Amino acid sequence: MHVADEASIQGMFSTYHQTRARASLIELYVECEEIKDIDFSEPNIDWMGYNTESDEEFEGNYEVVGLTEDVEKDDISVKGDVADVANALVDQHPSGEPLFMHILNLDAMHVPEFSEYVNRVSTVVVDGEFVVGMEFNSREAVIAAVKEYTIQRGVDYRVYESEPTTFYAKCVHYGTSCDWLIRVSLIKRQYCWVIRRYNGSHTCIRSTISQDHAKLDSGTIAEAIKSLVEADPSLKVKSVIAEVQSKFNYTISYRKAWLAKQKAVEKIFGGWEASYEALPTWFEAMVAKEPSAAVEYETAYAYRGDELVEDLRILTRVFWAFYPCIKAFRSCKPLVQVDGTHLYGKYKGALLVAVSQDENGNIVPLAFAIVEGETADAWHFFLSHLRTHVVNRDSVGLISDRHESIISAVSRSDGAWQYPRAIHMFCIRHVASNFLRRFKASGMQKLIVNISYSRTVRKFNMRYERNCERGVAYKQWLDNIPRSQYALAYDEGHRWGHMTTNLVECINGVLKGARNLPVTALVKATFYRLNALFTRKRAEAEARISAGHLFSEYATEKIQSNQTASGNIQVNLFDRQNEVFEVREMPSDLEFAVNLRLRHCDCGEFQVDRIPCRHVFACCANQRLDWK
Repeated sequence: MHVADEASIQGMFSTYHQTRARASLIELYVECEEIKDIDFSEPNIDWMGYNTESDEEFEGNYEVVGLTEDVEKDDISVKGDVADVANALVDQHPSGEPLFMHILNLDAMHVPEFSEYVNRVSTVVVDGEFVVGMEFNSREAVIAAVKEYTIQRGVDYRVYESEPTTFYAKCVHYGTSCDWLIRVSLIKRQYCWVIRRYNGSHTCIRSTISQDHAKLDSGTIAEAIKSLVEADPSLKVKSVIAEVQSKFNYTISYRKAWLAKQKAVEKIFGGWEASYEALPTWFEAMVAKEPSAAVEYETAYAYRGDELVEDLRILTRVFWAFYPCIKAFRSCKPLVQVDGTHLYGKYKGALLVAVSQDENGNIVPLAFAIVEGETADAWHFFLSHLRTHVVNRDSVGLISDRHESIISAVSRSDGAWQYPRAIHMFCIRHVASNFLRRFKASGMQKLIVNISYSRTVRKFNMRYERNCERGVAYKQWLDNIPRSQYALAYDEGHRWGHMTTNLVECINGVLKGARNLPVTALVKATFYRLNALFTRKRAEAEARISAGHLFSEYATEKIQSNQTASGNIQVNLFDRQNEVFEVREMPSDLEFAVNLRLRHCDCGEFQVDRIPCRHVFACCANQRLDWK
């Protein structure tokens, strides 16, 4: 195309816009002729480069794209190659993921292969000024350097030209009290940006004093706090403000700090909408590599107004359990603790978690679910799939708080979580909290806890009578809860000594930062952390077996302690089958009945811990019985 006038120039760009998907560059061949006595004045263009952080952007709730930022289509697309994702899952070094996603130290895996070509920085100048010939590795690096320069000096600039190959800016007071300007161009043959023209330094003086800076926008702040957010996505907004104050000596608004944190989260862990789109692909890849893993979805129809949108579904709930967790439960106590916790990202909801414990006291996460909230339907969805895919055996203890939605879900389980297949029990801390909320009697709250922790019926009755003496209302309130659901003395050993939901709340605490992340990043965090956990625990178990140990470390210590304490106990045999005994502790003269056949001791420890107590060891030693 021959370009000779304004119309042909417009035609050239029109053709480019129509064909740029196939050809991203325009090649120009220029013929020059000499023209004299022409005065080229500066263009009268006023391109404001500010990110205004408008109210509309803020109220858009996590719409974190700045007003002057361009978003390419490729930035929000989701790759659907399941094979690639699946191969990444089995990689022993998931170097593509942020360090927060796993607890192992994989810093070395983040080192670029050709570090000399990455993040090329400017030449260091003594007085901190730019110089002609300085090189930058990208257009973004140019803009970041100019912004940091102006922020540190408390000056400002306007952008006069911002093209794919050129960045040209001047001081806002250019032509009056300051001649500062900078032009940086892309040198394609060198694959870098170079300062071609520079007038410095600033000679203008600020007319006003401000606690903020126009160029210190949320995008700039997001880059400055990326390392902090990657290490802890639950970083407080106040901490962001403090970091900006320390680094730039400006005090930004709470809103700008909040927006900056959300942008940093998206840059590190992915966008919120794209994360939902990527989740099915990620799960499909995981199941392809480990078919025994469990994943269940519930979706809803999508509507635009009153019109149904074809071929589009909205994710409402998802349940997942990794196979190592499913397999590990076979060796855990027949006990499950469940709890829910809020999600703090753009799309609210709740994370439901189920855990158990092995014989060495290790917490074993079993399953997770992301749901709309702690509703009866959500808990029914979670508990149903937990029973189907993970908890296959009967006589299992289920400990939860007294949330009505959980109670409702248990009652709707068609016996799956009801006696005799399961025994639903309550967390005592929540029971005590409910009591305090009802009666505002902190002194009585402690008595309720002591009643619940009573290991024997005798102690339970003694403390229960004390509660009844304090008032009829207290008695009636406690009687509304079946004793098997809160009292250790009546649980028939199904609690295994666990009176609260502390185990699952520990996992909630571990995942606290992950609850601020997009959904796929949250799921990945559970995957990588559990992968590291099971790898380490397997190594520990193999080392213990190789050392010849028969029991776990916890059980071994408990056995040795009880054997030592059994030396000062008198034993009387009550039957010829060597099954029933009466023992007396010296010098306290406390007496206890022991029944070896029923695995019962009046002290309650044998039933609760499932490990022979000191009285059982005394009986076995007296009759030369093998306690094993």
